Amino acid sequence: MTSLYTDRYELTMLQAALRSETAHRPSVFEVFARRLPEGRRYGVVAGTGRLLEGLADFRFRESELEYLERHRVVDRPTLDFLADFRFRGNIYGYAEGEVYLPGSPLLIIESSFAEACVLETYVLSILNHDSAIAAAASRMSSAAAGRPCIEMGSRRTHEESAVAAARAAAIAGFASTSNLAAGYRYGLATVGTAAHSFTLLHDSEADAFRAQVDSQGVGTTLLVDTYDVPTAVRAAVEIAGPELGAVRLDSGDLVAQARQVRALLDELGNKNTRIVVTSDLDEYAIAALAAAPVDAYGVGTSLVTGSGAPTAGMVYKLVSRAGPDGEFVAVAKAAKGKASVGGRKFALRKRHANGTAEAEVIGIGHRPADDGDDRALLQDFVIDGELQDGWTGPEAVRRAAARHRDSTEELPSAWRRLQRGEPVIPTVYEEA
Repeated sequence: MTSLYTDRYELTMLQAALRSETAHRPSVFEVFARRLPEGRRYGVVAGTGRLLEGLADFRFRESELEYLERHRVVDRPTLDFLADFRFRGNIYGYAEGEVYLPGSPLLIIESSFAEACVLETYVLSILNHDSAIAAAASRMSSAAAGRPCIEMGSRRTHEESAVAAARAAAIAGFASTSNLAAGYRYGLATVGTAAHSFTLLHDSEADAFRAQVDSQGVGTTLLVDTYDVPTAVRAAVEIAGPELGAVRLDSGDLVAQARQVRALLDELGNKNTRIVVTSDLDEYAIAALAAAPVDAYGVGTSLVTGSGAPTAGMVYKLVSRAGPDGEFVAVAKAAKGKASVGGRKFALRKRHANGTAEAEVIGIGHRPADDGDDRALLQDFVIDGELQDGWTGPEAVRRAAARHRDSTEELPSAWRRLQRGEPVIPTVYEEA
């Protein structure tokens, strides 16, 4: 029931527009963020693939129409319009994984007012959630400096949000997830071995380790902080031998414990046994562990809540529409503090000859000139109602992850700083 993932006022607006005979006016809507979360230097686009997957099934079926009628949400002419609803317009936007800045036209919807209006809440709910997760994941994977990050937040959020979060994290650099639904739907690598309850189930820690190794092989990861860490590490090595895959630390002073465990593993001959740390990590904790002998990070709560910024703050605004004469006119909200820039937008990443990004150039009503080193940002997602190839499914996630790597590599080095600061490059508007 994708179509009912919406706010009631979208449909009451539609009803009023149908009655005033303005519902079918050609319109241009735009998704953008007026600003980044406080102190953040860039954002990351995520969720577009999920949005497009849902759009293909965005219909008002008989049971949904019956609900709307029974609760008198809209009148009969509006119900008749919804019964025949199918998006027939165009959608352009930034590729998933792309970095964005304040004002970036992340998604542009060209259609009748009616079609675009019905999609508003659905579009924003996906992009705001997934982009917030991706931005947090990007900061975390950057702080990890090449060490793999594992998404482990399924038990800290809604079941469907958990799948979306795992997908967004993969786009922004995470190596794997604990969530099997995300692995199934999007081809993500999944990992996981055992929790403390498994150790507590057995009569001794050694019995638990032995059972796990017998079941999963010596390459498994053993959780060694249920009781005494050094004792557990010795038992793990005795049972699994030098081929033990990894040990996991989930509590205490992780820096000190990682150093202690690394020294003990090396002393026991397990120089190739990795150390995985978990326990309420965020980008700052990961950065603090940079000097510790850690091989991978498992992140849960902070990731699925956007590490303090649970929404990307995106809005969906009408920026241009056809007038009574059929000519398009720019329109914009002018309220203080929430003003927007009217007009159909085009976007370009202005780059120095060495490939470093210098500015986000947004042309109002025209395409900014490319001096040969620049990069156009808008992609075709839907044309005349038809989804274009390559933007959904597992392959789209892999492409988005590659886009994220390329997009961040072209930014000035300040993008890696975790300290609060201004956007890493400025947004520049160009009039036609």
